[in-house]
Amino acid sequence: MNVKTLIRTIPDFPKPGIRFRDITPLIGNPDGLHHVTLALAERYRGQVGAVAGIEARGFIFGAVVAHALGVGFVPIRKPGKLPGESIGHDYELEYGTNRIEMHVDGLGRGEQVLLVDDLLATGGTAAAAAALIERLGAHIVGCAFVIELAGLPGRAVLERRGCAVHALCSFSDDE
Repeated sequence: MNVKTLIRTIPDFPKPGIRFRDITPLIGNPDGLHHVTLALAERYRGQVGAVAGIEARGFIFGAVVAHALGVGFVPIRKPGKLPGESIGHDYELEYGTNRIEMHVDGLGRGEQVLLVDDLLATGGTAAAAAALIERLGAHIVGCAFVIELAGLPGRAVLERRGCAVHALCSFSDDE
């Protein structure tokens, strides 16, 4: 199955010049969602004890991959959204900063973790999520994405951290 055919491009959203990659047709298609779930899960079967997903669309793919692997799911959230004791990591955006958090008891020391999100662009959010996972003493087996935006530095950012990156499809600027 060609996953790219189920991803809609919305020009000038959320602002002029941006080409938004909309996954709603993909997750609304049972065969497409099943394909993506199995494609990500089979690559990491037997290698991980948990899947961590980044809010918000990483929750969709991370949860179904965790289910397919028979392991738990750990949410990485925006500030103030987790009810228990949490740790956070601030990171730079193009214009400002952001923060993500996870529960301190979400992962165990030495646990093998797959980090999942829908899209890899600049790598800032994924690198911050990786930093949180590592602060808890867990090991990142891989960072998996449905979409990679070619031409942006996300892959290099994560690989410099020692993270193996896998994406099911990529889009160039002219697609």
